[in-house]
Amino acid sequence: MAEKVCAYSPKSLYELSMAAIIDIRRLHDFPHYEHLATLPTTVMVDLYYKIYKVSSISCCFEELKWSTLKVFSKMLEVTSRRVDLLKCFEFILSFKDFVSNGIRIKEELTERYIKCCNYVGENVKAQDRMINLGLRLGRFFSDAGCYPNSEQVLLECEKLCLLNNTTPENWYRTLECRQRLLHTQAVYCSFKNAVETYSQAITIWTQLQQSKLECNFAAFYTECSLMCYMAHNYHDAYSWSIDALKELKPTLPARVTVDVLRQAAKSCMCKREFEKAGLLIKQAVQLARQKFQTNHPVYTNALLDYGLYLLKVDCLFHSVLIYNKAVKLMKSCSQLNLHVALAYVDLAYATYVYEYDTGNFVTARRQIVTAISTMEKLLSRNNFLFASARRIYALILEEIVIKKRNTQSQYMLLTCAEGCHNNALAVTRETFGDNHAHSAKHYGNLGRLYQTMGQFEKAAEMHVRAIRIMEESLGPDDHDVALSLEHLASLYNFDMHRYEDAEKLYHRSIAIWIKLFGKHYSGLKYNYQGLLHLHIQRNELEKVMEYQTLLNNWRILRTEQEKFSDPLSILHSRHLDPIEDVIEQFFTM
Repeated sequence: MAEKVCAYSPKSLYELSMAAIIDIRRLHDFPHYEHLATLPTTVMVDLYYKIYKVSSISCCFEELKWSTLKVFSKMLEVTSRRVDLLKCFEFILSFKDFVSNGIRIKEELTERYIKCCNYVGENVKAQDRMINLGLRLGRFFSDAGCYPNSEQVLLECEKLCLLNNTTPENWYRTLECRQRLLHTQAVYCSFKNAVETYSQAITIWTQLQQSKLECNFAAFYTECSLMCYMAHNYHDAYSWSIDALKELKPTLPARVTVDVLRQAAKSCMCKREFEKAGLLIKQAVQLARQKFQTNHPVYTNALLDYGLYLLKVDCLFHSVLIYNKAVKLMKSCSQLNLHVALAYVDLAYATYVYEYDTGNFVTARRQIVTAISTMEKLLSRNNFLFASARRIYALILEEIVIKKRNTQSQYMLLTCAEGCHNNALAVTRETFGDNHAHSAKHYGNLGRLYQTMGQFEKAAEMHVRAIRIMEESLGPDDHDVALSLEHLASLYNFDMHRYEDAEKLYHRSIAIWIKLFGKHYSGLKYNYQGLLHLHIQRNELEKVMEYQTLLNNWRILRTEQEKFSDPLSILHSRHLDPIEDVIEQFFTM
């Protein structure tokens, strides 16, 4: 008989020492907690992370000076342990004993940073230290979803940058601060502040272009694109993204490269350049997977954008799978993070679209309720992100009503949905104005809701207004225009019996769908079914046979398209093209 191999491996002296420190009895006998902050930085991070994993002694975080800026700044230097640091930080934010005792970690860190900035005076070296800390702390808060704190820190950091802003090297540092501030404000939908930061950043960027300093502006161009994208200014978002792609070099940090690829992919999606978008977002996912941990924000954000891409190109089932995977990875790092809530919003919408045919919206409803319950703790009701989540909730409620028969239940759900839509419209109009594509989307949603409520004239008015605004802001052949045309056609067809008007709208919608996505696109089903219905109502048998045949052919094409599609393969592929080859391929498409 072969000799068994002993699987036991004794713990190292380092592991035994760490275990001794975090032992509850030994910890409470330790005379000076502040001495732990003098440990080597990597050892200190290990210590805090192991304490986080032993939840029974997590109350010791405060005793270990977690909120001391000096301690926290040391831990921020260990960039390779960023995910572990985020886990500890998020745990503290949600730990009940801390909350009940009024311990405000993120607020204390922010206040202490601002206080330290006010005391540096004219000491240039002290200013440099605080600027570097501000850039790191601002990014960390952003990664943790604490955008107001990130904005406060970066605004204070910007003040220090401007105290000594006389050389091109200083200008570049100021630009870096402003581009991080721009990111925070854009993602948090603080658009008024973002516009001001954008203008100030452009001034510094212009100065740098005229100087002899060699600079790479890939990260700056990407943040400019992101702001335009969030504001629905897709033309400028695309233009900035193209500039960012031209700046990509193999020597750039992987995080910058991934962010450039992600944002450029989203900009291409808005321009309906899906082949280009697919090339970029797949490269971003593969690069992030190779360079970062799978639960690192860089990787999970790339996954979310890949889920969006699959949703846009009509791979609904795989889109839901990718969104689910991203949410699970994010939850392993955090439970109350705003990033997780926003990911749940995206997942809920993808699930809603995927389950539209089945009418089973239980999962989508649970997902959006989870998102909203977190957002209620982190955002004001007038925040654009919160309003967008409530819009998704209203869409789901409306579809649930269509499947229910209880009149009282229907009335309550529809009333709730109307309140959500009107709130979202009010926030959007205040943010962007009435004649904006975002506002048009809410008018269209109200049109669908009023159709369900039996208020057909009011519904038609909302749909017509939505189409007019979208055509003016997005162009006559945009995806959202086609969807709005389809909704108005459905109203005319099934409820108002305006068959001739409905037929024209269906044909316009079909032409746009085929132009953008091809003859296998899922949305064509509803157009063909609508045309089939109106021709049956008008007793036009030849047309009935024609559209029945088109519907059958569509089902065959749809099945064939899904059979040969494998969007999940990139999650396991080890192949990664050189970034120069990807960019060259992009510009030759």
